[in-house]
Amino acid sequence: MNTPAHAALLLVDGYNIIGSWSSLKLTRDRFGLEMARDELIETLINFTTHQGYQTQIVFDSQYQKTPSSQEMHGPHLSVYFTDWMQTADTYIEKRCASYARKTEVIPARLIVATSDRAQQLTILGYGAEWMSAKHLAQAVESNTYQRQKQHRTRPNKQGRLLAHSLDEKVKEKFSQWRHG
Repeated sequence: MNTPAHAALLLVDGYNIIGSWSSLKLTRDRFGLEMARDELIETLINFTTHQGYQTQIVFDSQYQKTPSSQEMHGPHLSVYFTDWMQTADTYIEKRCASYARKTEVIPARLIVATSDRAQQLTILGYGAEWMSAKHLAQAVESNTYQRQKQHRTRPNKQGRLLAHSLDEKVKEKFSQWRHG
């Protein structure tokens, strides 16, 4: 059995999160569901990369007569659209059941982000971890703050000029050109 490269698999109930985060609700109401989905995806790409999670955002396609599909958004995040007549809840429940039975290779931790109370009980019943939409939002904000703080506190020892960031050999070569 292969060891997964990621510390955890984070399953995100996409429409539940969109309906729970005020910023995403505002985007959905002003610009439509597709823009809200894109905003959620973009937000979680950055978060999941820095957390070391393998993340899958799950969206319902139950009212669309389309087969399930998966889109990759970088090496750490994918978006899964369920099959016609399947909800995100049933897909997530099946993944949790597979995790509990260990019938698929999943990282040691399975975390499901949703604020659906019935889903919470099912998720915990299968031994997976549950994260509320509010907790996910706080984790994303904290992660963003930490990355910004790290970026701001990096010492700029040599100044902002291009010449200060050049390798010594390159500086020597430029000096030779300048002096003939």
